[in-house]
Amino acid sequence: MDKVPLTLIGFETLNEELKILKSNERPKIIKAIAEAREHGDLSENAEYHAAREKQSFIEGRIKELEGIISLAEVIDPKKLSGSIKFSATVTIIDEDTEEQKIYQIVGEAEANIEKNKLNVRSPLARALIGKETGDSVEVKSPGGTKNYEITNIEYK
Repeated sequence: MDKVPLTLIGFETLNEELKILKSNERPKIIKAIAEAREHGDLSENAEYHAAREKQSFIEGRIKELEGIISLAEVIDPKKLSGSIKFSATVTIIDEDTEEQKIYQIVGEAEANIEKNKLNVRSPLARALIGKETGDSVEVKSPGGTKNYEITNIEYK
């Protein structure tokens, strides 16, 4: 299997989520299932079915996190410099609207556009990889073609 690239912060965040699921959420849901069983007939017990559904979700997320963590290749951005690569924090300006945006290029497991964490496989990230400050990039997206100028690259 392929390694899963993660920043150090992303790796620690996923590890913390796994720890919480195993030590807090799993025992809580087991207790909730036991309490729901005590209410009798399971076929019409909505509490029981809801708890089992939540247990299924928690166990699925635990397996997913364990898989990601076992394949993780942790990359420390502080050890990198130069052109844009994985874990770079990039400041770009939309050449049409002059709107400035700052993104960190991260792996799929930690990508979150609302937190400006850009998936390394996204069209914008792929266009930025290998570029330098001052370069312009053209990104084709469903909404049309956009042009951006790279104004800053940091590894923090």
